[in-house]
Amino acid sequence: MKMADQTVVLRRNRPGTKAENFYRWCDEAYEEMDSTLVVQQYIQQTIRLDHNNIDTILNAPETQDEGVWKYEHLRQFCMELNGLAVRLQGECQPATCTQMTATEQWIFLCAAHKTPKECPAIDYTRHTLDGAACLLNSNKYFPSRVSIKESSVAKLGSVCRRVYRIFSHAYFHHRQIFDEFETETTLCRRFTVFVTKYNLMSRDNLIVPILEDEGAGQGESEA
Repeated sequence: MKMADQTVVLRRNRPGTKAENFYRWCDEAYEEMDSTLVVQQYIQQTIRLDHNNIDTILNAPETQDEGVWKYEHLRQFCMELNGLAVRLQGECQPATCTQMTATEQWIFLCAAHKTPKECPAIDYTRHTLDGAACLLNSNKYFPSRVSIKESSVAKLGSVCRRVYRIFSHAYFHHRQIFDEFETETTLCRRFTVFVTKYNLMSRDNLIVPILEDEGAGQGESEA
């Protein structure tokens, strides 16, 4: 018996795959993706195509639930921000960056403690990303990757405000690291457009001048 020839595309990086060969498979149309992680898969695919094409990356498919779309993008931002956190570790030391600051006007208090308090910037970064991961992976608030309650979607704004402070500290105090990372990922610009598009942050808090029409605020903020 002769079987018909079929081309099977396995979209996975097998053990031993070299870095330059990661994700070397054909792209797939959103409508053809069949997985509970379809939104994450689609977002990551559009980022790999061109990380500078922010409009395309943030443009949701016509039938996509907006709450799930925002949730999956925030998960992706936090995953990518770990790359910036790793780069900061070599230069952002507790002895030199004793507070989580951005310019001389902004001092951020860490919400990872029973009462928000000051933390060295690198500890604040780790605590914030750990806290975001715990919330976004919580079965209580986000038991499904397909449908999300509005009360859970409402929690995304506070996560955005906290993780944005990692960008602001890197920009104002570790500019070379920030610029190199931004050139490779366009992550801060994408995040800024994202939170502006979905009204997840006040423009007064968007203090990194990544967009031409941004203003800068000043003050002290708790969690």
